[in-house]
Amino acid sequence: MRFTTLQQWLDWQTTVHPREIALGLTRVNTVAKRLNLLKPQFPIITVAGTNGKGSSVILLDAILSAAGYRVGRYMSPHLLRYNERISIAGVEASDAELCQAFDFIDKARDEIALTFFEFATLAAMWVFQDSEIDLAVLEVGLGGRLDAVNCFDPDIALVTAIDIDHVEWLGNHRESIGFEKAGIFRAQRPAVCSDPNPPESLIKQAQQLHSKLYYQGRDFTYIKHKNKTWTWQSYAPFSSNSLSSNHLPLPNLLGDFQLQNAAGALMVLELLNQSLSISQAAVDEGLVKAILPGRFQVLPGIVPRIFDVAHNPLGARVLKASLDQMPCQGETYAVVGMLKEKDIAGFLRVMIECITHWHVAALDTPRTASAQSLVEHLTTLGATSIQSYSSILAAYHHVEFQAKPGDRIVVCGSFYTVQIQGLF
Repeated sequence: MRFTTLQQWLDWQTTVHPREIALGLTRVNTVAKRLNLLKPQFPIITVAGTNGKGSSVILLDAILSAAGYRVGRYMSPHLLRYNERISIAGVEASDAELCQAFDFIDKARDEIALTFFEFATLAAMWVFQDSEIDLAVLEVGLGGRLDAVNCFDPDIALVTAIDIDHVEWLGNHRESIGFEKAGIFRAQRPAVCSDPNPPESLIKQAQQLHSKLYYQGRDFTYIKHKNKTWTWQSYAPFSSNSLSSNHLPLPNLLGDFQLQNAAGALMVLELLNQSLSISQAAVDEGLVKAILPGRFQVLPGIVPRIFDVAHNPLGARVLKASLDQMPCQGETYAVVGMLKEKDIAGFLRVMIECITHWHVAALDTPRTASAQSLVEHLTTLGATSIQSYSSILAAYHHVEFQAKPGDRIVVCGSFYTVQIQGLF
């Protein structure tokens, strides 16, 4: 074995390919074939989208687990531990399992230079194949068509909300992005879109593949009730509405946007219900047990702290809506770091209305936006209370000291912002 610890493997993987992001399926497909991973003995659900992917994966995992199935779950990026990316039956893959998987991948790849994400994706499928799971739920990393996850054929594809992000790789309008996301569709296999306004490119791709597409507002819908319950219903011809209920519990994941994610997940489960048994009780249990750190995660206290990985304008709108539903009598302090390739102005323009004090810093990654650039964006937008720091942790500790009872702290702008060790 090349290395003996997980950290050694991870540090080395960042040096194997000259680029951090290198889209394309040739490399990963070749190695997956050598490892006999391309024809798994379990069904696969693949989840793509701009926002809501992680939440949808967690909801699917929680409900299927409650129904008694052994689920393999693959997500990215992680917040605190790499092991979070891969779990089996709710248990994170161990360092030993990951090291063994990386060893097999390293030997099989030979001369092929894999990216960090390609190593992770292959490791997930290797661990799943070795763990006798009932089905796998895979989150796409970037886009869909050329993402490493897409070398594995899904039995059902789910696309969540679509918005502008990763423009360097996916284009700068919803139609080009929708085409990339629809790349996870497979011929004559069902697809679900939880975005109520899917791009025409996504619909056309499904039609060309004869893939039956079910999307929100046409094939299924949901309604939130005042008594903290909600209703989901399918209009699909085949549907028995076996999962439909007028009294579903709200998802444990906070924010109204989670109902859109949950509705898409339930449509996937309704399709699965033709071959798997998923009871209403399992749906209820999964909804209330779903946990996903960093998505409007509220740590209560005299000064509530809210952690959200929102990093694009759609994410900002969802975060702002959630903040608006949680009135604050005092000041709202924002701790923000962002990646330079993001729509920084678009994100901050949305958030400017609900933040009173801005505390910004660069992130610990070469892709970070500088603190000075964030200050300049905020100044242009009319913000007046702005401070910059040498690190996110320094900004957070200063805000903790400054905030008073009745105030609140919002940490957002990137996974890198929220995943700082020691914040929560």
